[in-house]
Amino acid sequence: MQTLYPILCEPRLVEPLWGGQRLAPWLDLPHPHPERLGEIWLVFDSNRVSNGPLAGTTIADLARAYGTALVGSRPFARYGADLPLLAKFIDAADRLSVQVHPDDEYAHTFEAHTGFHGKTEAWYILAAEPGATVTLGTSTVLERETLARAIADGTVETLLAQRPVQSGDLIFVPAGTIHAINAGIMLFEIQQKSDLTYRLYDYNRRDARTGQLRPLHIEQALAVSRLEPAHTARLRPLPLDAQRELLVACSSFALERWRVQGEVAAKTDPASLEILTVIGGTAQLTWQQLTLDLPRGTAVLLPATLGAYRLLADDATLLRSYIPDIPALISTLGVSPGTGPIFP
Repeated sequence: MQTLYPILCEPRLVEPLWGGQRLAPWLDLPHPHPERLGEIWLVFDSNRVSNGPLAGTTIADLARAYGTALVGSRPFARYGADLPLLAKFIDAADRLSVQVHPDDEYAHTFEAHTGFHGKTEAWYILAAEPGATVTLGTSTVLERETLARAIADGTVETLLAQRPVQSGDLIFVPAGTIHAINAGIMLFEIQQKSDLTYRLYDYNRRDARTGQLRPLHIEQALAVSRLEPAHTARLRPLPLDAQRELLVACSSFALERWRVQGEVAAKTDPASLEILTVIGGTAQLTWQQLTLDLPRGTAVLLPATLGAYRLLADDATLLRSYIPDIPALISTLGVSPGTGPIFP
């Protein structure tokens, strides 16, 4: 069997009606640029490998073939031979719908046919226009009947909290949190492997292809929504060393920001895969006397069994995603769960 190596994926480009025009030039994509490029799915189980001997194989096929060697023992114990994460870029020229996502229990019970998990996610804000906001949680604790009435009469926005954001902010969105990315924001998102989205409100927008109102999912949304204010906006990073910061950690993923100036030596943990995403500058990844160039916007999937690697850059910023051991993280860092960027 082919030895695993750092994997690049063919990205999936998504053009929703709210998409913008910033991602294509930011990533130096070839012309012609899409008119509304709203999402780029960088690493997902249906993406195909674009480099090396495994090129053309889907990540899902690799997960089934290599199991823990690719995904790591920790997610394998929870989900089996399944890539547990989805990494993407989002550019919102207009508001996304007001929406909510289910947790694992609901997804695996009522949406098992989709193959998706629940959807806890985190947003790293890459750029935000002056005055840009995200919708996150409710303004006060609500009764479910109150939310239902507000959805029915179109006033649900009056019950929700708006949070200002700027470049460098980290917003954590646990499953069940009512939310929306609003206009003027470009971000990186790490999330569980899921495309389960329940819309509560969509500004009466119509599908560009069919001309019909975009569907809402009110019954499901009412069933899974947390009807309380969110306490996870603009989390403060926790320094790990001179070049690394922990932005957020939960049972589904952890996200770190690395500022690489010179060389950083690291190694993968057999318990978890890693995804490294370059959001500033250019880096070079070396392992086993091999080299891979990583320009801005590149995401590379590191198999759990890769072992030692190095990053070299004059000045680059990367985001590192992985599946953490939360108790060990709390013990190592000497912090209390829920009091910083760590959520049990």
